[in-house]
Amino acid sequence: MLKRHILADVQAYLMHFPSLLITGARQVGKSTLALQLGIENYVTLDDIATYQSAKADPKGFILSLTKPVIIDEIQRVPELFVAIKEQIDLDRRAGQFVLTGSSSLQGFRDLSDSLAGRIGIVDLYGFNLSEIYATNFNVLDHLFSDTHFSSLEHSIDIPSHLIKGGFPEVQTITHAKTRMLWFSSYIRTYIERDLHDVGNIRNLDSFMRLYLLLALRSANLLNKSELAKESSIDTKTLDNYLSILKNTYQVAVLKPWFTNEAKRLIKMPKVFMLDTGILCHLLRIMATDELNQSLQRGAIYETFILSELVKANTYAKQPVDISFYRTQDGKEIDFILDNGKGLIPIEVKAAYTVTLQDFRHIQYFIEQNQGKVLQGIVFYSGDRVLPFGEKDGVKLWAVPFGVLAG
Repeated sequence: MLKRHILADVQAYLMHFPSLLITGARQVGKSTLALQLGIENYVTLDDIATYQSAKADPKGFILSLTKPVIIDEIQRVPELFVAIKEQIDLDRRAGQFVLTGSSSLQGFRDLSDSLAGRIGIVDLYGFNLSEIYATNFNVLDHLFSDTHFSSLEHSIDIPSHLIKGGFPEVQTITHAKTRMLWFSSYIRTYIERDLHDVGNIRNLDSFMRLYLLLALRSANLLNKSELAKESSIDTKTLDNYLSILKNTYQVAVLKPWFTNEAKRLIKMPKVFMLDTGILCHLLRIMATDELNQSLQRGAIYETFILSELVKANTYAKQPVDISFYRTQDGKEIDFILDNGKGLIPIEVKAAYTVTLQDFRHIQYFIEQNQGKVLQGIVFYSGDRVLPFGEKDGVKLWAVPFGVLAG
């Protein structure tokens, strides 16, 4: 069993909060993580009888449980949150409830009161590369530590990781058709279960059309009017569907980076699928040669880096703000990392070679933000960490994707 980097944080949270919510997409390992906490009492709302009892009498159900307790799939009965709040208000001891759910807290319907101060929330995603390779590496901590990256000692097959994505079960599937069937089943289960639990989906066909359109636009600007037109839904419905997709960890929406010259920047956000395995499946990419020939190749690699950054942020020593840079005159940088003390611009290139031209927008960004940029990074498909000089004292580096494995 692969170790989750966030486990130590989860154990620490249990010592301070009366309740803990482990939330994330279906099949990312929420139940497995909860069961590693050494809590003997466990109930799942996937069990029909348990579900019926919790639904009929939420307060009585919570009172009947021996604490501490794990309640799995709590999004199925969101009314339990109110009963848990009442119980905690009577007894504030830490570590009483560990909850898991396939939606973020904001996505639960009928949540009538806030659990602020009573609950710790942990976002769990699929495996990142350092978890797959069983290292303790965190790319964000490394980037802001002013420590040099090391060139790869062994080549890492990054395309295969992009095609598999981060879901734990998929890591052991080597047969392409079996993997395709797994993703097909996953999407069907997601629609039948999670959307029924947390969403108000009136037209599944239009929802799936939007889902596919978002995959085709991963790592691109989120043009809502264009999306609404192509998916044949109104803007209000589009906003509802997007909210559901975000709350169930299917997509991420990235905001642009702003300075005092914000009027020069495009305000439209970018949208990303959160798992490259699902993205490749929706794009019908099953093998490395198909990935290499795909017109979406660059967007898939950029989606991969976004996913790695988001995952690293959940267990970083100091979480960072992640945004992108895009000006009216066409200057673009894929990601800007901001830890409140300094900035790191990151470009993503699927190519095996990098030139100084690939740093041109990073160099411009350094000029515009004198004294604020710590280093400039271009991730690429090679094996060697390569220096590309400096810009106004800021070092520029080309870094292989494989270093993310630690």
